[in-house]
Amino acid sequence: MEIKNWTYEEYPSFDEEIEGVTRISTTGDEKGTYIYSNVEYANMDGVPLHLQIITPQTRNTIDSDTSYPCLVYVQGSAWLEQNINAKLGMLSRLAEKGYVIAVVEYRHSGIAPFPAQALDTRNAIRFMKIHAAEYHVDTDKVFVGGDSSGGHTAMFSQLLHDDEQDTNLYPGTNADVKGILSFYGALSVMLQDGMPSTLNHHLPDSPEGREMGGTNLREYPELCRKLSVECYIHEDTILPPILMFHGTKDRTINPRVGVTVYQKLKSCGKDVQLYLLEGADHGGSEFWTEEIQEIVINFLNKQKESFTK
Repeated sequence: MEIKNWTYEEYPSFDEEIEGVTRISTTGDEKGTYIYSNVEYANMDGVPLHLQIITPQTRNTIDSDTSYPCLVYVQGSAWLEQNINAKLGMLSRLAEKGYVIAVVEYRHSGIAPFPAQALDTRNAIRFMKIHAAEYHVDTDKVFVGGDSSGGHTAMFSQLLHDDEQDTNLYPGTNADVKGILSFYGALSVMLQDGMPSTLNHHLPDSPEGREMGGTNLREYPELCRKLSVECYIHEDTILPPILMFHGTKDRTINPRVGVTVYQKLKSCGKDVQLYLLEGADHGGSEFWTEEIQEIVINFLNKQKESFTK
């Protein structure tokens, strides 16, 4: 065969019939994904931060300029050091359906206290917009979401603004999104039973205490308010639509946390949906069923067309 830079269309198919061999037809539209591992999006005070970027891929789109909506996803960790790969398998299911997923590594609470995680996420959003062509992102259809502390971080990435501060690594690129997803988010520390598995609730070495710099939050209720989403929600607060999920038997973050934030958002006229998963604990495959993915996709498809600030 001639040696040259063959295009797919030019390359001759092997059509010889071989006895005993079965041929299986393909279309080129069979869905798959590709993962770009450990893409550095920021370096904060000498700490490199990375994204795990999952892109949809088929034979017919691999060399095309097709662009997709993008979900910047914050992996939860109780604000401690993350297992950044924990949800890649489940998130790939969503990517297969036509979404770019960028999983955010943030500075954990042992390195930097609140609101570092939210500010890191804002830079991750900006990075994905700037590198949209490389990763096939439609910059008009960018979303943010996360699970547990990642849900908290996703919400605060849109409640806090640092466009004019030196924490903004990409001046001129906004970190606004079209929607927010929270999976069993650690959205509030105002409730004393909000995290019943944290036996030393609110003390300096609790997750929320570490997130606030190793502080005894029982002595500083104003810091609890600073860390709680509902304390930032008012009628004039500008937020994109929000989709929330929480398990009714969540042993780590009481479902009352999700309900409290949902009710505050509703009372202030915000566009929010909350789904309670009967019997679900703190995470698990229940949150990634085809039914839940359909709800997520319907939400993303609706918001990408309708929401503008």
